[in-house]
Amino acid sequence: MKFTQYLLLTLKGCAMGMADVVPGVSGGTIAFISGIYEELIESIKSVDGTALRLLGTLRLKEFWRHINGRFLLPVLLGIGIAIFSLARLMTYLLANHPIAIWSFFFGLIIASALLVAKQIGRWNVQTVAACLIGIAAAWWITVATPTETPNTWWFIMLSGAIAICAMILPGISGAFILLLLGKYQFIMQAVGDLNIPVILIFVVGAVAGIISFSHLLSWLLKHWHDVTVAVLMGF
Repeated sequence: MKFTQYLLLTLKGCAMGMADVVPGVSGGTIAFISGIYEELIESIKSVDGTALRLLGTLRLKEFWRHINGRFLLPVLLGIGIAIFSLARLMTYLLANHPIAIWSFFFGLIIASALLVAKQIGRWNVQTVAACLIGIAAAWWITVATPTETPNTWWFIMLSGAIAICAMILPGISGAFILLLLGKYQFIMQAVGDLNIPVILIFVVGAVAGIISFSHLLSWLLKHWHDVTVAVLMGF
């Protein structure tokens, strides 16, 4: 893979990271727009028992090929760079220039919905119903009221697992899920202050959540592609 391809994947990851720190916008939306969504899901899914055995026996080249490391590393690097460098900036912009920021991301959401629609091979009763279910579920999420929750380690880990699943779904914002769980400000503060213990606990939950959920999502895309994509479009 050429350096320019690595750079492009890193920039796409940065765009995903930018979206992930904004409540209401999903990194999965950016992945769909930039054309890396299904490869991202498959690459995350490949981090399984086989990958751990290869890593444990130090068969690093085989491990790297198995997890599609040439793709996964630059994307994850870009996401990490954006989250750690833009966490404070995005919270500042949301507080001081909310209309401009929301307008920009609203345009991205409209574009992504149109692009997601093109992925549906055939519209029928099933796909229309799935789209409506997606709309209804997303509407319910947006009107839900943020709650007060504990700052204990197990809840931070659980929040990471739930939020990361939302982050890889186009239309569902992991940051907004954190807001509903009462953990958005807490996690953004931890990232901004480099509170390593909180960040590590959150990351452990996120890794466990995304690896588990990617298997389900991959299966749905393979066996119920049009219905799954229609639900995502509705979101």
